[in-house]
Amino acid sequence: MSTKTVSDVSAAVIEDRAQLIAYFADGEKTPDRWRIGTEHEKFVYRTADLRAPSYDEPGGIRDLLMALTEFGWRPIEEGGKVIALAGPDGTVSLEPAGQLELSGAPLENLHQTCAETGRHLEQVKAVGEKLGLGFLGLGMWPDKAREDLPIMPKGRYRIMLDHMPRVGSLGLDMMLRTCTIQVNLDYASEADMAQKFRVGLALQPLATALFANSPFTEKRPNGMLSYRSHIWSDTDPHRTGMLPFVFDDGFGYERYADYALDVPMYFVYRGGRYIDAAGLSFRDFLRGELAVLPGEKPTIDDWADHLSTAFPEVRLKTFLEMRGADGGPWGRICALPALWVGLLYDQGALDAAWDLVRDWSIDERETLRSSVPRLGLDAPLRSGTLRDIAREVIDISARGLSSRARFNGSGDDESGFLDPLRDIVRSGKVPAERLLETFHGPWEQDVCRIYAENRF
Repeated sequence: MSTKTVSDVSAAVIEDRAQLIAYFADGEKTPDRWRIGTEHEKFVYRTADLRAPSYDEPGGIRDLLMALTEFGWRPIEEGGKVIALAGPDGTVSLEPAGQLELSGAPLENLHQTCAETGRHLEQVKAVGEKLGLGFLGLGMWPDKAREDLPIMPKGRYRIMLDHMPRVGSLGLDMMLRTCTIQVNLDYASEADMAQKFRVGLALQPLATALFANSPFTEKRPNGMLSYRSHIWSDTDPHRTGMLPFVFDDGFGYERYADYALDVPMYFVYRGGRYIDAAGLSFRDFLRGELAVLPGEKPTIDDWADHLSTAFPEVRLKTFLEMRGADGGPWGRICALPALWVGLLYDQGALDAAWDLVRDWSIDERETLRSSVPRLGLDAPLRSGTLRDIAREVIDISARGLSSRARFNGSGDDESGFLDPLRDIVRSGKVPAERLLETFHGPWEQDVCRIYAENRF
């Protein structure tokens, strides 16, 4: 989730609705300026007892952040507490229960992206060795109950934690017990944004299936392959889902702005603190009628904050966010941006992907989204399953990456980063299915063995 920094702040007051729409247009970039931003979260645990460390305890999350400053990261504080770090590789931040996230810098190619991921993981592992901490790449805590987990000292999280139980039964699990990988990508125009948004939404269930990696809850199989994805089905219906209107004729910035205006607010940030506005209307804010700030109108920064509180499967800011994947190991952190860059950053690949999904109905897309968390690649799609198109989509992505012709020092293009996904399709088993086999086999139903065998 987003971390507020000084550079985020814009005091420009919104005087009319056109400014909301212009915000998205300001994100347009020519293809030579398109970048790749990769975000990935990981669980932090004490190696001695597998407990999730609190913020303040010796060797806990605060000490982890401060130890990372040895690598040149700069602390970001909120309320006198360090809650994030900034540096050349982006931002290191905290999720609500201490999950550690790297929001990577905008980079030109996937070779740089994977190198950035590698640097970050080597740094946290080095610090972890000193502090007795380990790091786990999964979509959901395999053994922890909500009450086992600490809460980080971030104002927006306190507001969200209070509000979540009012609007869904699983929102607290989303905040406290899940980790994801996410990719942020650029667009050239409103039409380009719309085509990428549609392809991204339609194929997001495939990404969820390929990266499904959360089959355990509180030490037992939970009946899902991606329980993290299932959680979003009962988090908050006002700010989640597949957004059918994206496929309507004429979809563009204005329609997404209307959607975002109908998403209830969480907070307003003023004077270094978060003011609880949960459930209030941004439309009232535009009129100067927000109950918690009467007479005050929003700034562009308030609009940016508000956009960060909508959680659809694809999200629009001044770039597009692909949000459908469970957390996982290093290779899959590199594979997710490879999949989406190959599909969306080459026009031939983008057109081919759109041709594949353009005639899917709303019901087909919704059925696919709802069945993938449980069935993975076996989710039904027309007369077959999602598995039937998985190889074709990966091949389209590979062609797109080859066409981009971004090479490393050894002369390799970016398509090799898709190899973990090719292996999944070739084996017919998504990561969660392999974990379940191991759980029922060599682990003898002891899920805690995942810490030793699947840590970074």
